Amino acid sequence: MQNFPGVGVSPGRIIGTIRQMPKPISEPPAGEVLPDGVTAEEATAAMKVAAKAVHDELKARSETVSGDGKAVLEATALMATDTMLLKAAAKLIGRGTSSQRAIWEAGGSVAEMLHNLGGYMAERATDVLDVRARIVAALRGVAAPGIPASDTPFILVAEDLAPADTATLDPEKILALVTAGGGPQSHTAIIARSLGLPAVVAAAGVDELADGTEVYVDGAAGSIIAGPGESEHAAAAQWAATASLLSEFDGNGATADGHLVPLLSNVGGAKDAVAAAALNAQGVGLFRTEFCFLERETEPTVEEQAAAYKGVFDAFPGKKVVLRTLDAGADKPLPFLTDATEPNPALGVRGYRTDTTTPGVLARQLQAIAQAEQASEADVWVMAPMISTAEEAARFAGMCAEAGIKTPGVMVEVPSAALTAESILREVGFASLGTNDLTQYAMAADRQLGPLAALNSPWQPAVLRLVGLTVEGSAAEGHNKPVGVCGEAAADPALAVVLTGLGVTTLSMTARSIAAVAAVLKTVTLEEAQELAKLALSAPSAAEARALVRAKLPVLEELGL
Repeated sequence: MQNFPGVGVSPGRIIGTIRQMPKPISEPPAGEVLPDGVTAEEATAAMKVAAKAVHDELKARSETVSGDGKAVLEATALMATDTMLLKAAAKLIGRGTSSQRAIWEAGGSVAEMLHNLGGYMAERATDVLDVRARIVAALRGVAAPGIPASDTPFILVAEDLAPADTATLDPEKILALVTAGGGPQSHTAIIARSLGLPAVVAAAGVDELADGTEVYVDGAAGSIIAGPGESEHAAAAQWAATASLLSEFDGNGATADGHLVPLLSNVGGAKDAVAAAALNAQGVGLFRTEFCFLERETEPTVEEQAAAYKGVFDAFPGKKVVLRTLDAGADKPLPFLTDATEPNPALGVRGYRTDTTTPGVLARQLQAIAQAEQASEADVWVMAPMISTAEEAARFAGMCAEAGIKTPGVMVEVPSAALTAESILREVGFASLGTNDLTQYAMAADRQLGPLAALNSPWQPAVLRLVGLTVEGSAAEGHNKPVGVCGEAAADPALAVVLTGLGVTTLSMTARSIAAVAAVLKTVTLEEAQELAKLALSAPSAAEARALVRAKLPVLEELGL
């Protein structure tokens, strides 16, 4: 029995066999030439055979999925036998370049050309880079990159997952996700929670296990055990029996003594909003509007934006929808708005700050929001990301008033905003804590890096103190402005109790997490939540804060959370 401790990011207790995500294909050496005795004609023929094999494999996989995944696979399959790509590679082979290096260089050139064309063609650049890696893998006789194909359900193990890796991730086939890298707020963690898959990240060494190894995954405890015993099998069976209790939410978030804690959903567009409404979310606590802009070379028109926003508003008539204005920059660059050459994008011109370098985009977005609100029945609140000072908050509130938006607010992601919450909240109507970035900035730890996962925990007492300071600032001088949490911290049922005890008024999370959070909140009174918050604040470390609180919440163990 081997134990691989990691960071639990999505609850669940599962036993299954693993499939390893193939390692990324390494670049063939620059200047690599044809091997002795191999003619250009033979190398070209081998490359075409490899390309055809990649096409056929992707095409076959496309027949097993639907929706976006099917479209991605079909487009990639076509690119594998693209005439322009293969002719460019054949020319290089004719000059003596090895087949692997030739397809690599040809793929890079074609991808750059497509990117420069912009629009739909630019979107195909990623397909080319995926295809060249697959063809090189076929030439080497090694596994191709991407989610492994399997006829039976399995536990996916990887170094980490990139956004593109999730295009064909099928929750019916994937039992759980385990990564050796990543952190609690990485892309993998967010995807796992949104799909309701048990997941553990930053489990060093797990990517060395052999395919077919039986493992036990505890997504709450953050443990992976190879060769599970009787106790692990019993725990998995108990989880299977109780998981159904965590699948339904009655639409009323509250503590045991009736203190209301509305449970809202984080969404990226109308499709997400409709799904959240079906799960009885009490509204939207974070509408990430940048998803309506991604993969655009030019700014959408006011009318295009208004239509996208209205799709979300219409899913929640009469209910609160908190919309975040463009959070472009850092890991979400937009060609028409951000500077890709910044030396440190996370500390650069992102979020609200883009209005200082590219004025007009934010004003037009606010105009579109107001237009969509007038055509809907939702209660729309609008907040700006990356607000650092009261002066910025006041200016944003003025822009909202000019556009006709009634309820302006701010994201608290920068420590300075938490420390000066009192003055900032004099200028706006509410605040929402983005715990992902707040943690990253407070702890000076990139949230995508596995080695920094312990630092990048929202359980850090320093981060919890910043949450408490924000709530205190909201109540100063009789303000009593609402303060919500829309970062992934709200999806942790134990941490949700602590946040409630700190005075947070609403919690927003991926819709699939709402039922579990509601079930745990209903087992504690507000006074008990406040005592647990004090306990967490007094802890010397994130790990001890989490352990102390969980020990006082036996319901977590009972429900496998």
